[in-house]
Amino acid sequence: MPKSASDILAHAKEEKVHFLRLQFTDIDGIIKNVEVPESQFQKSLDGQIMFDGSSIEGFTRIEESDMLLVPDLDTFQVFPWEANQGKVGRLVCDIATPDGTPFAGCPRGALKRVVTKAKEMGYEMMAGPEAEFFLFQRDVNGSAIPATHDTGGYFDLSPRDLGEEARRDITLVLEAMGLEVEAAHHEVAPGQHEIDFKYGEAVATADAVVTFRFVVKKVALMHGLHATFMPKPIAGVNGSGMHVHQSLFTADGGNAFYDADGSWQMSKVGQSYIGGLLDHARAYVALTNPLVNSYKRLVPGYEAPINVAWSEKNRSPMVRVPARRGEGTRCEVRIPDPSCNPYLAFAAMLASGLDGIERELDCGEPVNRNIFDMSQREKKRLKIHQLPASLDEALDFMEKDTMLREALGDHIFDHFLYNKRTEWSEYIKEIHDWELDRYLDRY
Repeated sequence: MPKSASDILAHAKEEKVHFLRLQFTDIDGIIKNVEVPESQFQKSLDGQIMFDGSSIEGFTRIEESDMLLVPDLDTFQVFPWEANQGKVGRLVCDIATPDGTPFAGCPRGALKRVVTKAKEMGYEMMAGPEAEFFLFQRDVNGSAIPATHDTGGYFDLSPRDLGEEARRDITLVLEAMGLEVEAAHHEVAPGQHEIDFKYGEAVATADAVVTFRFVVKKVALMHGLHATFMPKPIAGVNGSGMHVHQSLFTADGGNAFYDADGSWQMSKVGQSYIGGLLDHARAYVALTNPLVNSYKRLVPGYEAPINVAWSEKNRSPMVRVPARRGEGTRCEVRIPDPSCNPYLAFAAMLASGLDGIERELDCGEPVNRNIFDMSQREKKRLKIHQLPASLDEALDFMEKDTMLREALGDHIFDHFLYNKRTEWSEYIKEIHDWELDRYLDRY
């Protein structure tokens, strides 16, 4: 049931909430907030709190610095821990200009625009992410160190899995904040974990990813650990992904991807949606995998996809269609990692799928063999392209994709490219230990 301002004020008073965090993300997906005291709650709920947008990465120029925080009242939650100053609540906000116009650089607004387009076409996106992360130890000074807290493996139990208590507490906090957790377990690599939450509407699910990342880091700190969503923090083991299950539903509640009489029991809509995902993959990977480090995960040998293809049977292609049909018909995009801005990643994937539907793209035949075992000649014969091998290459594909520019808007598109080109430029100027170890004595 939608919340009203009076409901929130009453709840905050009952829970003894003394501070309210007005939360949003910058273009890079970093969580930001403006915190207000109890005396400003009503003003906050009325959308009258302003902040300096010029101080936020990729937001606006100095001469246009004032930005409004427009709260989504349905996102009100109280953090289930109490500080000395009392409890703290939070609201997820959209960003607007002083005259109330939605700000073109708001990532949440970008996803909302693509969701609106989907609704105009008769569809609603449902998404279910599977986010992985590592738990590392801290040194005596409290600084994070790249040493895992356990030697556990996939689905291991204690005593090998020392993160079990932290993972349980993360689950309890997430549930207290309104997220329905479906599964939590140890992942393949030592110190690696996964928590999956319920399939939901795209914007609410992106909000949940942002909340999830904050909660994981907070609870890990409370356990004396450091949580990281860095895609590949340790060489030689699997990196962290964020597979995103997705499907479209029609206004009458039907799954638009399902057709009992269609090829693979999938509708033309579902097949064309996958066709769009494949067609734009080499461009939107810059958004779903936005770090230099992201491409250390997308390499052969560690289960992460590197090939632009789809399958029903195995997990080597970038899109998998799980066996379930009927209402549960969906595709799983296995490219994304948990460092992405979920609003932009979801917007890019949804826009790509909708473009496939509009252009009636053919997804082609599924590749049900292990692509990792195929030769380059065989992949070429099957027209299986490879994903970009670096952030720089991904940005080149993205820059040429006019559909993504239109979907995200010029402001976000150009600022994202600028931020990431800068990041790549800084990276290639550095000399890394691998280079010194390999070349210093040899040459």
